[in-house]
Amino acid sequence: MSTIAEFRLPAVETTLGTAIEHAAGATFELESSVSKTRPSLWVSGVDRETANAAFEADPSVEEYDLLVETESRLLFDVSFVDETMGLRDELLADGGSLLEMWGTDGWWQVRVRFRNRDTLTDAYDRLEEAGISADLRRVTDVSGVTDNETRLTPEQQEALEAALEHGYFEIPRGISMEELAGELGISHQALSERFRRAYETLVDDELQPAGEQSRAE
Repeated sequence: MSTIAEFRLPAVETTLGTAIEHAAGATFELESSVSKTRPSLWVSGVDRETANAAFEADPSVEEYDLLVETESRLLFDVSFVDETMGLRDELLADGGSLLEMWGTDGWWQVRVRFRNRDTLTDAYDRLEEAGISADLRRVTDVSGVTDNETRLTPEQQEALEAALEHGYFEIPRGISMEELAGELGISHQALSERFRRAYETLVDDELQPAGEQSRAE
């Protein structure tokens, strides 16, 4: 059984605290296909000039390059002075998997999948030892399902199918989340929540059997 934990971490104690402060109202989201050596970050809620100024003002940023610009978001490759986003050593040292990480209004929200609660506890202790005021918001123990089962709700299934049909997962996106929510007749917040719960379910179903197998061996 694996464990998924959701943390709330102050940006000023972790990473990009200055950038987040300078780009008020912006959201910085770690790209899921991030490189091990050069993270990619989606920035939304501000224009390109504001995002550039925020990176310029942050002393932890060594270099940044704009890769993709859409109507609602900007994708940057970012190099840090210490060559890391800082949180990874504390959170992922025991083989944890970073599922999501997004920052806004001075805080990072982070979701990590751990092998079990013991490795979660060890990661939390490392955060405290590093002087990071970690707020553990939610802990979920996840068990696997059989190959023929799915735990997606009909609403989650509908949202994912519509997203795929309209090119939401493409780069650049074929449709914004606001537009997709309109197609489905729901609010942006409701669609975001459906996606988050669906992503969590799919990740758990995909990775849990492999994790159990590796431990059994």
